[in-house]
Amino acid sequence: MTASAPRIDSRLVAAIECLDDATVRIAETNRRVGEIAEALGLARPSYEQVRTIVHQTRRLGPRVGPGQVLLEIAFRVRPPTALGDYLVGTLSPEPPRRR
Repeated sequence: MTASAPRIDSRLVAAIECLDDATVRIAETNRRVGEIAEALGLARPSYEQVRTIVHQTRRLGPRVGPGQVLLEIAFRVRPPTALGDYLVGTLSPEPPRRR
């Protein structure tokens, strides 16, 4: 049987993504996420797990959610085709600039 780490609760993954700041050391993000985990009654994630998620988040860049895309379409910041781009995963996180 192989050993594996437990899955991190999705709330902690979201907290890591929100707390991540490139000007702050990952160790500090790990401490903050650990405090959130304890407040939620969850096990603290390991430093390695937090580090992996931080690096993945930084590599992928900011994510745009479906609500944000729909709001930007409604306010004509993005074209209606942006919803299709979001669904297939090709949407740019930054809306196009107006001239």
